[in-house]
Amino acid sequence: MRTIKYLPLLFIAAFAVGCASINVRSDYDDTVNFTAYKTYGFLKDGIDKAEINDLDKKRIMNALEAELASKGFTKSDKPDLYVNFFTKATQNVNVNNWGGYGMGWGWGPYWGWGGPWGWGGYTSVNTQTEGTLYVDMIDASKKELVWQGVGNGVLTQNRDKKTERIKEFVQKIIAEFPPQKD
Repeated sequence: MRTIKYLPLLFIAAFAVGCASINVRSDYDDTVNFTAYKTYGFLKDGIDKAEINDLDKKRIMNALEAELASKGFTKSDKPDLYVNFFTKATQNVNVNNWGGYGMGWGWGPYWGWGGPWGWGGYTSVNTQTEGTLYVDMIDASKKELVWQGVGNGVLTQNRDKKTERIKEFVQKIIAEFPPQKD
């Protein structure tokens, strides 16, 4: 009985941990020698089209600069790579129904058993915004996409946590760049 009492808490904890994760994937051109790239610059025209506010664009750019610098890349006016990004957001509605145990007037498993007592069910409705961040690496001389990283996960509207969440998205995406060819 004690285990059943804590079961809803277990489900809520598992759900919260699942929401915190960021799923990342990447794709790249197999024919490209990524060791030749040393410098980068932002593709202003592409970033201007991203459908997010300028503060979030700045947060993403700052996070990208920090991650690329940690990998030895240098920002340049005449870069080897152009960095572009865009975003997509989806509103998800989650309805959780925690079934209850109850009895009511009428016939039960034993003749004459019943009554208006018991435990009721519980329903919760939760909305959350899931965001997707696409980061493109474009060969500056050829004007061709050579690598794309995509990360998606739950976003936060909490201003204090937003910068950290954006850093986490960018860090996990850029962890896959440059690709490690086998």
